[in-house]
Formats: sequence, structure tokens, C-alpha cells
Amino acid sequence: MTIDGPSESRPSRNQRRDIAREKARQLREEQKKKDRRNRVFLQGGIAVAALAIVVLVALVIMNSIRPAGPGPANMASDGILLTEGMTPVETPALKPDAEPVASKPDESGTVADIRMYVDYLCPFCGQFEATNSEQIGQWVQSGAATVEIHPISILTSKSAGTQYSLRAANAAACVANYSPADFYAFNAAMFADQPEEGTEGRSDEEIKDIVRASGVTKSLSQIDSCIDENRYKSWVLSATDRALTGPLPNASIPAVTGTPTVLVNGKQYVGALDDPKEFASFVLQAAGETYSTATPTPSATETPTPAPAG
Repeated sequence: MTIDGPSESRPSRNQRRDIAREKARQLREEQKKKDRRNRVFLQGGIAVAALAIVVLVALVIMNSIRPAGPGPANMASDGILLTEGMTPVETPALKPDAEPVASKPDESGTVADIRMYVDYLCPFCGQFEATNSEQIGQWVQSGAATVEIHPISILTSKSAGTQYSLRAANAAACVANYSPADFYAFNAAMFADQPEEGTEGRSDEEIKDIVRASGVTKSLSQIDSCIDENRYKSWVLSATDRALTGPLPNASIPAVTGTPTVLVNGKQYVGALDDPKEFASFVLQAAGETYSTATPTPSATETPTPAPAG
């Protein structure tokens, strides 16, 4: 006796084969749908990545062709020139890559032309400044000398990633632009308690404190913004490059090879940085040589004018 159901309830061999084929067809359709979705996602991802690359390239190109901002006023020679009474020579702002206009030295030879290239992180600059700043200031105040200060940034990589030299030179340019009469005092203050090479240097806020402590009272908000924006960064980099590659105008050396580079009437001072008497002697000697060259010497054929009869 059988207990199975009627034989017609079982699918025949052909029916089972048809069912298997239908399932296989359905699986193939589902796989095709998955493949299409994957292709859409992949294409979409590629499109997004391509768009991101296009945007990145566009930003790089825009940054590379973005016009550089202006350089600071009163530094058309790449330095600020201070004359009798510590009076700054006013000059227009030039583009960072513009050809600087060299200052004209005193033709009579009676005024010493002192030119200094300094980096605010350079310890030797700080030593020279501490030794000679006061007497240079006295010479300039009285009209016996002029001083032209060129802030450059050759030690930008020596401040633990903060680019202190670059930021400090930018701050100097900001002061030269907005309050040039206070530049010499600010310059001296930047070398007081000078940060050591290899440290982070001063923050922008600390530099702004020095601006105020040095006696700057004019255009403080503009100077603050100028420091915060690193506004003259491009100019500092260009001026530094010009100093290092040369040629230096009216100089016995072709280019700056280190700081401080101090020139007096075009001649480089290579004496002791901590001896004010040695530097003073060099200034007097350089000024004397320039004066003797600038002053005509009577020729042997000239006849002195006789003195009137008494």
C-alpha cells in the first residue's frame, strides 16, 4: 500500500528542467541589474574624482597666475632709507617683482652711507645691533650719516616651521609702509631679547606687541591687519632673492652671502660685530676715502690765487 500522493502532483522531468531554466534566467537578470548599478556607481565615482582633480588644477593655476600684491611704500630700494633727523625718504610702493630703485649716495662724501641687510632671527645681526645701533642713530640724527635697512629672510626654515624670519620681515615692511618715522625704533626692538635660531620665534601677536612697545602709535589697526595677512610676503621673498643673487647697487661685493651684511659707502664691513670703536673707525675711514675721491685735487699747473696785499 502506498502513502504517496497522486503522481500528477509531482513535476515532470521537463517541468523541473523548465523551472531550473527560469531560475537561472532570473539570476542572470539580477546579476545584470547589479552590474549596471555597479557601473553607474563606478562612473559616478570617476566623474566626482575627475571633477575634484579639475577643481584642484584650476585652483593651482589661479594661485600661480594671481597677481602679486604691492610691495611696501618707502622701500623702493628694497630697504628704508633714513636721513638727518631720522627722517625716512618716502618712495612709492612697487610690485614684488619690479626692479628696485637704488638710493643715491651722498655725492659730496661728507655723509657716511650705511646700508645693512638683516634677518631678525640672525644672532650676529642682534649682536651688531646691540653694539652699534645707538651710535648709528646718533650719526643719522645729526646728519653725519644715513642708514638704509634691508629686512630679508634667509633663516625662514630655522624657526621650527613658523617661518619667523619671513613674518618678522613682513612686519618690518608693514611698519615702513604705515609708520616709517618709527621704523628705526621698531627695528631695534625686534633685536631686543631676540629669539634663538631653531626656536619658533615670536608669534604674530607678540610681534604686534613689539610694534606698540617700540612707540608706534600711527595706523596701528592697519599694521595689525598687515601682519595678520602676511601682506608683503611676496615682496620679502623677492627682495631676499635679489639680495642673495645680486648685483647689489653701489657695492664692493656682488651679493649678500650672510647676515648682517653691512656696507659703508659701498665697502663691506668685516670687522668685529661687538666692538663699536672698530666699526666707528671703519665708518670714518670709508667716509674719508669717499671725500678725498669726491673732492677735486688742484693740478700741478694751477697757480694759487694770490692773497690780497695787506
